[in-house]
Amino acid sequence: MRQHPDLLHDDVNRLFYKYLIPSISATLVTSIYILADTVMIGRGVGSLGIAALNILLPLFSLFFATGMMFGVGGSVLFSFAKGRKDDRDAREHFTAAFAGVVLMAVFYEVFCNLFFDQLTALLGRNEAMDGLVREYGRILVAGAPVFLLSSFLQAFVRNDKAPKTAMAAVIAGGVSNVFLDYLFIFPMGMGMAGGAVATVIGSVITVGILCTHFFSPHNSLKLTRNFKIRYIWEAVINGISSFVVDMANGIVIFLFNRQLLAYVGDLGVVVYGIISNSALIVNSVCNGISQAAQPIMAVNYGAGQNGRVEQTKKLGSICALAVGSIFTVVGILCTGLIIRIFVVPTEEIVEMAVPAVRIYFLAFLLMGMNLLNTTYFQSVHRPGNALTLSLLRGVVFNAALVFLLPLFMGVTGIWTTMPVTEVLTFLVGNALLKKNRIL
Repeated sequence: MRQHPDLLHDDVNRLFYKYLIPSISATLVTSIYILADTVMIGRGVGSLGIAALNILLPLFSLFFATGMMFGVGGSVLFSFAKGRKDDRDAREHFTAAFAGVVLMAVFYEVFCNLFFDQLTALLGRNEAMDGLVREYGRILVAGAPVFLLSSFLQAFVRNDKAPKTAMAAVIAGGVSNVFLDYLFIFPMGMGMAGGAVATVIGSVITVGILCTHFFSPHNSLKLTRNFKIRYIWEAVINGISSFVVDMANGIVIFLFNRQLLAYVGDLGVVVYGIISNSALIVNSVCNGISQAAQPIMAVNYGAGQNGRVEQTKKLGSICALAVGSIFTVVGILCTGLIIRIFVVPTEEIVEMAVPAVRIYFLAFLLMGMNLLNTTYFQSVHRPGNALTLSLLRGVVFNAALVFLLPLFMGVTGIWTTMPVTEVLTFLVGNALLKKNRIL
């Protein structure tokens, strides 16, 4: 009896839904690492703790995004080779991607420790939150190699026809993180450090379970002594759009924090801490939909079965629009509940947060479609289009609008930045799809 799905011949609908829940679970639980820290720190340390954590989120995004760059970029090439029945080339792509992620892990560990003060000052650390940022940030940096390996291995294990293993790994790590957050922050009174230690331990558990795949009889992720050095660069080129997609969260948080500190001070960063953590959840679900479609599209494109590629994208589009609509409605109708999950709301927080949440959540309508379009271009070997969409959504539109709109709309313009960004990205994505049809 066949244990693993046949991506080239099984029914596309069944394949997509077989990958959907494990992929969403994997990406969703990863965001719970930060979400659990935020909720526990908000309750155990206070609103200033949320502000300090939000200052450090771009670093976490950088580590996770780098692992995803090599993981998704390398695994797409790995899947192409598998579709061509070229196992030797597949092994070389895996080895090259692994070498790349190890090199970057060492670089981040050295660089971030040497320049910790300069980095955190750039991110927005001020006197009020200085001690809290240092307490959490030093431990976060120490765990950088584990965060990179976690996102890297998730992508490869999923592409090696083991989505359930990837799901089990991140669920186990996420559940452990939530439990340890509570234990370290409340009974043990470790404060910010407790949240950071819990996050690192959760990631270690995830990596440990992912590594069990290498002992599976169905494992085809084999390291080889000889590989083409240029394959490291090819993994970067193919995965750079994934890096930008994941790093976009960090870039947006950084830009928003700087603008909010300038316009309304620490209170704005607290409110944005609530919004950015909610956005992490939505982004994770939408990214899970894209990652469910990615191995199916990549393998079938490598085998020349373009009809199955388009069918998979259509299924992903339906799911993305449905999920985006649900999250938008929840944000508009349940605003008070969302705020209370993170903090004990004061009158000041409620006054600023209610309109901010309702405006920002409009962005979720099209977020999933934009992420899926980016993944589609990766999967059909159009890295230039994927990178264009990622850069426009994650850097160009955001950077321009977050500075431009507040000049006319005040702080409301900051909250409006993301909905306008998603609409503009969607329009560009549709134009690129019409220009680059594969059927």
